[in-house]
Amino acid sequence: MASLRTATPQLRNYFKENYIPQVCEALLCGLLITCPEDPLKYLQKMIITIMENGLESLLWDMCIDPSMRPKIRRLSETYMEQLFGLDDQLMTPELMIKACTFYTGHLVKTHFCTWRDIAIPLISEDELAEKMEKAREYDNFRLQKYIFRLWHSYTEGQKKLLTVTLVRIRRMCRRYKLLAILTKWRDKAQHKYKKREEELILKHELQLLKWRSKLKCNVVAKEEFLFPEHSASEVSLGSEVPECDISLFPERVISRIFAYLTLRDIIICGQVCHSWMLMTQGSSLWNSIDFSAVKNIITDKYIVSTLQRWRLNVLRLNFRGCVLRLKTLRSVSLCRNLQELNVSDCPTLTDESMRYISEGCPGVLYLNLSNTTITNRTMRILPRYFQNLQNLSLAYCRKFTDKGLRYLNLGNGCHKLMYLDLSGCTQISVQGFRNIANSCTGIMHLTINDMPTLTDNCVKALVEKCPRITSVVFIGAPHISDCAFKALSTCKLRKIRFEGNKRITDACFKFIDKNYPNINHIYMADCKRITNGSLKSLSPLKQLTVLNLANCIRIGDMGLKQFLDGPVSIRIRELNLSNCIHLSDVSIVKLSERCPNLNYLSLRNCEYLTDLGIEYMVNIFSLLSVDLSGTHISNEAFCKGSLILEHLDVSYCPQLTDEIIKALAIYCICLTSLSVAGCPKITDSAMEVLSAKCHYLHILDISGCVLLTDQMLEDLQRGCKQLRILKMQYCRCISKEAAKRMSSIVQQQEYNPSDPPFWFGYDYEGKPLKKQNEETPLKGDEEVILTESTHNSEEELA
Repeated sequence: MASLRTATPQLRNYFKENYIPQVCEALLCGLLITCPEDPLKYLQKMIITIMENGLESLLWDMCIDPSMRPKIRRLSETYMEQLFGLDDQLMTPELMIKACTFYTGHLVKTHFCTWRDIAIPLISEDELAEKMEKAREYDNFRLQKYIFRLWHSYTEGQKKLLTVTLVRIRRMCRRYKLLAILTKWRDKAQHKYKKREEELILKHELQLLKWRSKLKCNVVAKEEFLFPEHSASEVSLGSEVPECDISLFPERVISRIFAYLTLRDIIICGQVCHSWMLMTQGSSLWNSIDFSAVKNIITDKYIVSTLQRWRLNVLRLNFRGCVLRLKTLRSVSLCRNLQELNVSDCPTLTDESMRYISEGCPGVLYLNLSNTTITNRTMRILPRYFQNLQNLSLAYCRKFTDKGLRYLNLGNGCHKLMYLDLSGCTQISVQGFRNIANSCTGIMHLTINDMPTLTDNCVKALVEKCPRITSVVFIGAPHISDCAFKALSTCKLRKIRFEGNKRITDACFKFIDKNYPNINHIYMADCKRITNGSLKSLSPLKQLTVLNLANCIRIGDMGLKQFLDGPVSIRIRELNLSNCIHLSDVSIVKLSERCPNLNYLSLRNCEYLTDLGIEYMVNIFSLLSVDLSGTHISNEAFCKGSLILEHLDVSYCPQLTDEIIKALAIYCICLTSLSVAGCPKITDSAMEVLSAKCHYLHILDISGCVLLTDQMLEDLQRGCKQLRILKMQYCRCISKEAAKRMSSIVQQQEYNPSDPPFWFGYDYEGKPLKKQNEETPLKGDEEVILTESTHNSEEELA
């Protein structure tokens, strides 16, 4: 048995080395029994036979020792045929294979069981007990390992839970700490804000007291108001005025100072003295000459002499509205370096005069021919001589035709033209716009206002060959629809301006969102079909800074909220929502939260705004201009946060009192324009405070303030030295004499001493009126006085 055990591994190795099939391994059991002395010999013989002749040559007794073989003769085919007959279906190859397979398997199983009994020795009880003990130890070890894994996962979960708890505790502590810091900062800020407000109020009171004491002590000021000529001479002789010789300033500073003066003022300054005359002869002052400001008093002779003298220095000329002779217009051709020429509204301008100008001034870049009688002859001249022309205005010129526009392509053409204004040119057809597209392919800014004949086909014909258009202005073009926006999708628009259109819908704003991501100016006033969906489409625009949707009455709080929730709210600087009557305080709250850079805000006639919403405007510190006219506000709290406010319109807010004027005087001392028209509760005391603090006021509208008297004008004269425009309609307590004296100080004044009309909503005493269908007739002695400070004469220019 020992030799048999040792032989078995050798046989197995032999099988592996010679790649013997697994079936032959089963025959090993039989070899160990039938040939115990030399089983390898018979096995090799059997393998060689199989490899040479195949399994079919294998005999069942091939591996049996010849001495042990049974003495039974093998059946021949004849015996098989005798036993089973000659029918092939009784003994098929398939049946034979199944029989051999079964027999071989049975034989292998029998020999394998015998080999197992011989090869595997019996195990003793001690060995079995030892193995059982090892099995128990192994099982205990696996159980401990499993329990340890469960404990480890549990402890890891507890650690994570503890870590999360600690993080939450730290966050809560940090939150409470920040809350405490924020509370402390808020209390400190409130205290500082309250202290600053008290200081401002105290400073305001001190300044007001100083102002009033100065008025009481300064008797000369009263005499100056009553006798301006006499008192002014006395003050000039009696008071010490510090000397300041402006001629000692550098030439650059002098030029900057005189640049703010008009042509008439420069001429008057040249008559003061010899040094001032020399200062007015600086060449830089005559680079730009505006004759339109003195068109009613200047003569052709003076224009010709001026152009002859400064012909080499003149770069810009403005003859707007001047009635000039042909000889005067021909003198423009002397200015060889001329770059800008404005001859709009000149009724005497003809094609002949334009020919002289074009021949002498080939370097013109800006040309304004609006509202003149030019024809196709001038259109033929433009491309021939003005080859560098960049800005052309043909607004309201109705004498040229489509053929004249075709002339723009002659010679070198007007291919450098970037700005074109065709407002009011109703004679232009679709073919005319095709001619423009063929001639001026570089147009970037297009303005076509007051043109009811403008259609979508005109825009399509122009856009086909002008892909560089970045700005379009179509005011008064009612036949433009969403199709025009679709045609403009090939351009990179940055500015869109429409007004008074009823065919534009929310669909056009979808084109804007998809095709114009860099647009920064949208002006869609009085477009009735625009709804909240349009504002939602505009919310993704990151470059939008100006949005004007005035008179779009379908816009409400929801649309504005969706608009401000997008990135556009950060960059928006100007927002006009006048007459959007569905807006309420919710919109003001959203504006205060999302618009930190808002400079201009108009909420005119938004009836649902209340004082509660207006108070949130104090959080918009960047406001420069606010229009709240026609609302029902009575609170002035928003003035406290608008320290840089320059323009304020709270007209037709009858609930406002003197408190808003006093708040403006305290917090908004940089105010330059104020309108409180239709506010009947404003009195002289409020205007006194305003005059004492707001010294930069240029424009003031107090129409309908029925409680104001002549004292208000005295205060304005003393405090608001820079006042230029004053409107005093329906101020019956202001006398005609005081209004006349004030007209000599301001540049433009409107005065009417009659009672307020019925649509103001109150009578001459400021009391509310009952609803009435007809206006109360005016008194016979009521009149309207409109004066302007244009008391000039030809002698002043001599």
